[in-house]
Amino acid sequence: MKLSVVIVNYKVRFFLAQCLRSLQISLRNIDAEVFVVDNNSQDGSVEYLQPLFPWVKFIANHTNPGFSIANNQAINQSLGEYVLLLNPDTLVGENTLDRACQFMDENMLSGAVGVKMIDACGQFLPESKRGFPSPWTSFCKMFGLSKLFPQSPLFAKYHLRYLNENEIHEVEVLSGAFMMLRKSVLDKIGLLDEAFFMYGEDIDLSYRITQGGYKNFYLPELIIHYKGESTKKDLRYVKIFYQAMVIFFTKHFPNYASLYQFMVKGAICTHGFFSAIGNLCLRRRKNPKPHNLHFLVLSDKKNLLAIKTILSESFENNQYTLIEANSNQSVELKKIEDLAFDRIVFDTQFISFENIMRLMDGNKKKNACHIYHPELDIILP
Repeated sequence: MKLSVVIVNYKVRFFLAQCLRSLQISLRNIDAEVFVVDNNSQDGSVEYLQPLFPWVKFIANHTNPGFSIANNQAINQSLGEYVLLLNPDTLVGENTLDRACQFMDENMLSGAVGVKMIDACGQFLPESKRGFPSPWTSFCKMFGLSKLFPQSPLFAKYHLRYLNENEIHEVEVLSGAFMMLRKSVLDKIGLLDEAFFMYGEDIDLSYRITQGGYKNFYLPELIIHYKGESTKKDLRYVKIFYQAMVIFFTKHFPNYASLYQFMVKGAICTHGFFSAIGNLCLRRRKNPKPHNLHFLVLSDKKNLLAIKTILSESFENNQYTLIEANSNQSVELKKIEDLAFDRIVFDTQFISFENIMRLMDGNKKKNACHIYHPELDIILP
């Protein structure tokens, strides 16, 4: 077997349904298996998904043991030459996995590969390629130097913004949202460290891959990741992430662990101060139901009615412009870039996942995008 895909789910069943639908197409030419480990979602995820995707191997946990343990449960049962760790809130292209497997086949020193991730507006997610959080790199990230000098190899080594996102690069750290691993390398270096409950396990795994004599590569293959690092702004995330980094430093750089903990406390206090001010401002604002939005819909007249019905549950008094789509012909960016609109809706009956992601990536306006799946009767996000 060539590939084992492992997805850990926690209360995102509709995103996971979309992810599995894209996988179903992307795996059409690959000898593969797909595991979904549900960490006690208690929202009917397994009951909803099993009938829709009977070819998926479901593991239903009765507790939430964390991301690392759940991944290891499936990896221990996997049979593939390669293992893909994939987040449930992702969408892959029709040929993404073919090309990733081909790269691994042709580069025997590659321990893992990652891809170019974009969010729901088509913005590049910088966590797609990163450097190791050395004491200096961590200091620059925690105290904002990497943001002040994003193109500097000295100050911005964490997110490597000075490396072209549209080229292949050997990098130090890949994202656990999409990490294709060589199973033989995992057998050598070990599975995910279960000391990491959430966050940090991908950094630890990337580090151990390089310590084992292998390389991590970033490929400019597009996928959508809805809940990327750019959306994790709350103080709870900051605390959990930096606590994970303390575990990483204590494990791999024990001489710097005390220094790192000191920096962590300073960063958390700083972030907490600005977070409190931000929350105070938000409380003073009213958040009415979004209304009077102009949607550009790439579909047909029949499906437009269903799309309007679904969107009316979340948005009021909308305006719609329909661009008739044809499943036999790709939609070109120039067809939409000169139009005035607030949001885009893509209909997967007529537009391929790769075409959708290419349009999102190329759209300079970075409008919020929605994807309609008629066979599932859902629009995400």
